[in-house]
Amino acid sequence: MVFTNPEIGIDLGTMNVLVYSKNKGIIVNEPSVVAINTETNDVLAVGSEAKMMIGKTPGKVETIRPLKNGVIADFDKTTALLKQIMKLASKRLGFSLKKPNVVISTPYHSTSVERRSIHEAVKSCGAKNVYLIEEPVAAAIGADLPVDEPVANVIVNIGGGKTETAIISLGGVVACHSIRIGGDQLDEDIIQYVRKKYNLLIGERTAERVKIEIGYAPINHTEKTMDVHGRDLVTGFLKAITLTSTEVQEAIAESLQQILGAVRAALEDCPAELSGDIIERGIILTGGGALLNGMQEWLSKEVFVPVHLAPNPLESVAIGTGRSLSVIHKLMKTAL
Repeated sequence: MVFTNPEIGIDLGTMNVLVYSKNKGIIVNEPSVVAINTETNDVLAVGSEAKMMIGKTPGKVETIRPLKNGVIADFDKTTALLKQIMKLASKRLGFSLKKPNVVISTPYHSTSVERRSIHEAVKSCGAKNVYLIEEPVAAAIGADLPVDEPVANVIVNIGGGKTETAIISLGGVVACHSIRIGGDQLDEDIIQYVRKKYNLLIGERTAERVKIEIGYAPINHTEKTMDVHGRDLVTGFLKAITLTSTEVQEAIAESLQQILGAVRAALEDCPAELSGDIIERGIILTGGGALLNGMQEWLSKEVFVPVHLAPNPLESVAIGTGRSLSVIHKLMKTAL
């Protein structure tokens, strides 16, 4: 199959939308956020500009994430976001992208209705052909794994809205376990912990910063601290507290255990013929959650196999969608 039109791959993530071009690599990386005027329903901003407005908007302006757990929750807002993303991609590629061929990733367990919704959203933005690829397969391709060979490739993709653990062989998914827990849930865990322990309300962006700077998987580590500002729920005044990495570790422990459970469940479903490959080759971590301090060490200790970080964990899915264009006839899940 030879493409003559422009070719791009899109990772339509809960937290970020990434666009990959075969010639230029990642050309767009924008937050999956849309700001709207609630009175007129007009779109005021998308991406980074909209994210900067989170928690700071007046009453008639609302910032929303139109994607939940990697699938479309609000079709109109997702289409508005995609249109801006496609325009930005066109500008950065230096030529019109009016009719590109697009490969876009979808969660492994997404329904036919959800897949059609994603397909229609991209098509309405001016794509000529739209192909859908399973997210774990795209992540594996982006992590430089030999997905088309008869060996087990294990991917744990920890995104914003979900975690997918998949065993891939001969270009397809042999086993996959998916849970709706990812980076967003870890942020929410931190918000709730601070609220219960300190009667302090902090925002999403603050919680995310705490997770990145002093968040740890359940491993022994040298304790770190961070000053956090928020609103006291008792007095209503602004207040600052000092959080420790041990406290953050405690806050996110339950969600991490559920992620571990999904990894174990996928490994238990592995066919006997592929089990030796997993012991030898190990597991590859992708997605933003893979960057949590101590994640590799902790998972390896819990599942007794080597755990490696993908070369570009945040970009693996996007890179994989773009690279898959040359072999999409072998790998595509759906072509509508």
